[in-house]
Amino acid sequence: MPLKPSQILNRLNAKRSDFENFDKTAQESFETYLQALKQASQESASELLERLQGVATSDRGAEPLEPVGHYSYWVIPFQLSWQNREQSYQWVRDRIAGVSTFAVDGSQIYPSKDLSIPIALVQIGWYENFHTSDGNYEKDVEVDVMTPSDLKVSSGSEPVDRKVNMHRFEMETNRLIRYMQERAGYENCLAFFDGSLIVTFADAFDETTRNHYIDCVVNLLQASEHYQVPLIGYIDTSYASDLTLMLQRLFNLPEASSLQDAALLGRLMKWGDRTPLFRSRRPGILSRYPTKLSSQIAFTYLKAHDGFPVRLELPLWIYEAQLHEQIIDWVRCEIIVGGGYPYAIETADQTAVLKSEDRQIFYRLLQDWAEEENLNLRLSRKMVSKARRR
Repeated sequence: MPLKPSQILNRLNAKRSDFENFDKTAQESFETYLQALKQASQESASELLERLQGVATSDRGAEPLEPVGHYSYWVIPFQLSWQNREQSYQWVRDRIAGVSTFAVDGSQIYPSKDLSIPIALVQIGWYENFHTSDGNYEKDVEVDVMTPSDLKVSSGSEPVDRKVNMHRFEMETNRLIRYMQERAGYENCLAFFDGSLIVTFADAFDETTRNHYIDCVVNLLQASEHYQVPLIGYIDTSYASDLTLMLQRLFNLPEASSLQDAALLGRLMKWGDRTPLFRSRRPGILSRYPTKLSSQIAFTYLKAHDGFPVRLELPLWIYEAQLHEQIIDWVRCEIIVGGGYPYAIETADQTAVLKSEDRQIFYRLLQDWAEEENLNLRLSRKMVSKARRR
């Protein structure tokens, strides 16, 4: 049966006070932390670091890298505006001409009960824009089939889909590393990683799974520094609280678990504005990174569209080489071309995505191949009917 709107509204009205209390508490926390942010932004980086001396480095949330005392609320104004879209495109052409930008994304077909054996398909797609006058670019895909041996799980409680997600993540990071190898020593290039370089989500998994995600990102970070190819972790909707934790430690504030950095900064920024760079000192997953790399991830928040600012993460070597201003401008360029989202990431996503018709093609190919090879692979009657019709 369809939803009954009247029942939903009745339940919402009955629980209205819960929402009011949550909203009131959240607003009070916001005002408290906003005042702390204003006060902190009047202090120098060295003063803030001195005040954090009594807090373990792994529990500070963040540490300033760039000067912070000159920017109210830690907002560095972009200070550029355009009269029309053509002017913004001209700025893009001036900044990013001849720069190679690269992104990769993935998609998958999970194992299905319609098949007699577990089998999955993973596809990654990538897009490289050379930003040349002739519009040259490269776009391609790579697929892998996961067999019953690949999908074998260590216990009955471990979801087989997790194995697929792990393999997709590994394929994506490996493709980025190959790009870095190909571009080693080339100054005008930028690799986008669609997500965070701090894999906090992996903390919820078992040790083997957690280490898999950490190893993939560690290899990526090491490759970026080794080949000197800039890397940006792009998080469009960030729930990180590194800065709010830092403010909590600085001013001994009550915990505000519902307040994230992006929400705290969102009302203060205009398009193109960013925060100074900070070093992440997030507790938890970073302590499981190799000792050197646990302190080698920097971040900034950038106003990219009408919503909350996006979070950019980058290896510390980019800051140490004083390349961060140029790199962030390249990110702004990609956002302008993409209409609020980096064009390279958007196009990689479109290239990689597997649609419903791709699923049917995969099953049809699988069935035909199994018959030719005399393999005992059975599809459900429902799946056979769909494959034949389509």
